[in-house]
Amino acid sequence: MPTPHTEAEWLERARLVRTVLAADAAERDAAGKAPYAEVALLKDSGLVTLLGPVEHGGGGQEWPTAYRVIREVAAGDGSIGQLLGYHLLWFWAARLVGTPEQIAHVEAEATRQRWFFGGAVNPRDADVVIRDEGDEITFSGHKSFSTGSRVSDVTVLEGVLENTDTHIFAIVPSDQPAITFHDWDNIGQRLTESGSVTLEGVRVSWAEAAGFRDKVFTPRVYNTLNVPVIQLVFVSFYLGIARGALDEAAAYTRTTTRPWLHGGHSSAVDEPYVIDLYGDHTAKLWAVEALADAVAQEALPIHREPDAVTERARGEHEVRVAAVKARATDVALEITSGIFEATGARSTTSSLRLDRFWRNVRTHTLHDPVAYKRREVGRFVLTDELPEPTWYS
Repeated sequence: MPTPHTEAEWLERARLVRTVLAADAAERDAAGKAPYAEVALLKDSGLVTLLGPVEHGGGGQEWPTAYRVIREVAAGDGSIGQLLGYHLLWFWAARLVGTPEQIAHVEAEATRQRWFFGGAVNPRDADVVIRDEGDEITFSGHKSFSTGSRVSDVTVLEGVLENTDTHIFAIVPSDQPAITFHDWDNIGQRLTESGSVTLEGVRVSWAEAAGFRDKVFTPRVYNTLNVPVIQLVFVSFYLGIARGALDEAAAYTRTTTRPWLHGGHSSAVDEPYVIDLYGDHTAKLWAVEALADAVAQEALPIHREPDAVTERARGEHEVRVAAVKARATDVALEITSGIFEATGARSTTSSLRLDRFWRNVRTHTLHDPVAYKRREVGRFVLTDELPEPTWYS
């Protein structure tokens, strides 16, 4: 397929992928098989190269477009939307922490070869130990989650250098004897292959330790943008899943839902409570989508001049991200559970699997407590306190 050039063309490509995924999303959710075919679709469509340099065949797009593309794909299949979002995050991670030489190399190779990225970077696990072995380092230990890695070409690893508090990221081939991926069996996001991983002496050259020169890392404020970016990735597939639920429910209501026998209406689409429900859900979804788009646009100066970002600018952006994350969580949960009020009792049949939308949102929104996002916003409003950069803020 030819590579799109404009944002509009990329969004149209994402809508085509959404259509393909939506056609059998319920059946694939039931089967729960590793999504090799779905990852191949992301590659064939070019979506994996969305952020890649144009000179190497990539889209040359920026994060606001990427978030909207993730939303579209997630509307067709929430799991695949998450996989694409995480892939784009790990593709961008070279820019986040890498040296200029590493950024150029990774982006060129990943774009030309259409690598699909996974990641073993669960911040709640501190048991991956990195040992300095001269010209190389080795990663050993366990991570509870490793989204997409089983079906990826490369995996981003993270660990702590032995006897220090120094974190190191590196990109390694996913298919190697030193890495063992374990099964993923959850109620939602069933195709994300987010099971745990065991690392047994994964070897990496010091030259591939992201951002290090002569075994020393020079930090900058931009390095802490990982949390705002990934939280906006979360927002994107939450809203995409909500959109998919609303669209599928509306189609069912138009064709199948029966009006209440005592309501006096001949069609479900004329039922006042059904009209009100779709109007309410749609208005709430549009509002959060607009906020998400605005917050993404606000971050463009930060991403365009990474060496100029200040702690203040980073903190204020994180507060805005926290606000949209809180609203997206609430609205996505409300919509994915509330659609049944309009679709009716027969829509709960297992074959439709309309519950997959709620299961998907409910599973991932447990990633970090939304109350802490609201707290970040409240603290800022009341005391001008900015969130301290952490793995979750």
